[in-house]
Amino acid sequence: MDPFSAVLNGLPLTLGLTFGAFAIGILGAVPLALGLASPVLPVQLACRLFVDLVRGVPIIVWLFLLKFGIQVGTFKFNPVSAAMVGLGVVSIAYLAEIYRGGLQAVPKGQLEAAHALGVPRASTFFGVVVPQAFRIVSPSIATYLVGLLKDSSIASTIIVAEMVFQAQSFARQHPTVEGILPYIIVGLLYIVLSLPVAYLSRTLDSRMRKAIHV
Repeated sequence: MDPFSAVLNGLPLTLGLTFGAFAIGILGAVPLALGLASPVLPVQLACRLFVDLVRGVPIIVWLFLLKFGIQVGTFKFNPVSAAMVGLGVVSIAYLAEIYRGGLQAVPKGQLEAAHALGVPRASTFFGVVVPQAFRIVSPSIATYLVGLLKDSSIASTIIVAEMVFQAQSFARQHPTVEGILPYIIVGLLYIVLSLPVAYLSRTLDSRMRKAIHV
């Protein structure tokens, strides 16, 4: 098998891990972000503790804990599920901070105006706050997705056969100059996969800045 084909064998898992963990993060970060912005101090502190704890521990440690440290009866995470859950939980913590920043960036004057007009709180939140917060955080979310794509390579440490793992396997079987080729291919593929998301991030950021100055 040539190095390009070997690396491509891991591409589906790389994409699956990235977008699976991203989906977990996108959804799971919503209640956590609301908790971070909650006026109820115990709720806010509990959410802050969770975010700081998850972000304070390296991703590789979480993956090893899930893969080798958790077993309930006959249940045990397989490598792929451990990587998906680990990256997903980390995504929840980081995206919750991004959401929180977006919610706090919405001008308070608009909330006060909506309340003065008698607009219900729910309508104010979903009709005024959420659309503006989403526009504000979209570039940061796209940037995080690029980082998550690269972080998915950490899953190779728990024997998830994504691109980096496939490159390592090929290199071990070909301990010559040819062994470096799969790593070069992996690097190029990460660049190719990241470029569309990076372009989207810059476009969203540019549009947001123009909207602010209108």
